[in-house]
Amino acid sequence: MVYSALFECVIATLKEFGLNDKTLAGELAMTAVLHTHTRRLDYHPHCHVIIPGGAIDKKRRQWRKVKNKYLFNEFSLAKVFRAKMIDALNKAKLSLPFAAPKKWVVDCRHVGQGKPALKYLSRYLYRGVLSNKAIKSHRNGMVTFEYIDSDTNKVARRQLTGADFCWHILQHVLPKGFRRVRDYGFVHGNAKKWLGLIQLLLHMIITPVIPRERPKFICSACQGEMNIVAFIPNRQRTTKVALTLSA
Repeated sequence: MVYSALFECVIATLKEFGLNDKTLAGELAMTAVLHTHTRRLDYHPHCHVIIPGGAIDKKRRQWRKVKNKYLFNEFSLAKVFRAKMIDALNKAKLSLPFAAPKKWVVDCRHVGQGKPALKYLSRYLYRGVLSNKAIKSHRNGMVTFEYIDSDTNKVARRQLTGADFCWHILQHVLPKGFRRVRDYGFVHGNAKKWLGLIQLLLHMIITPVIPRERPKFICSACQGEMNIVAFIPNRQRTTKVALTLSA
């Protein structure tokens, strides 16, 4: 429930700023990723959102581009987001912890164009909670792992008991069926019409992707090409054996 409210409040805040901004005054597109841990594996649920540098005015069918690298004031974003999140929690009959800070933090920055921006987001998409290489030792019931300290940008180590280490990992397991990556605006799968309009307005020529040819199975007897017609599971192993027939 709280994770869903987090997504809704984050996106609602950004959409509101996009519509009210004098330069943009349109609908933003966003890809949001839920991240629940720090580098030390502490519990810290937050969202990373990547936004294209422009907005679409659907009424005028006009594309408005960001004039500089500065998008929105992060302090104003934090105030509006905090108010929306507290309101959502109150409606769900939930309350913030007693020690929750009054000032919340929003980090709004320019992360590049094209591939560099997507590369920034991919760090939170394809990494697990902790890689096997980061675990350095498991002795006498204590687990030691390495991480990059965000303040010094140097390698640091943390040691936990086996039970605490398992808990630090398991608390980041999301509920079954929960989508931690979500698209909004003209990058959503159902908004191909608006995405096509933006590409037309920006005079973008999309080169078709040529599918890579799959390797062929050659019969050892007749040297003819073979086609896969079924898979027979091997009971002794978890892998599956392909059943092929020669042409």
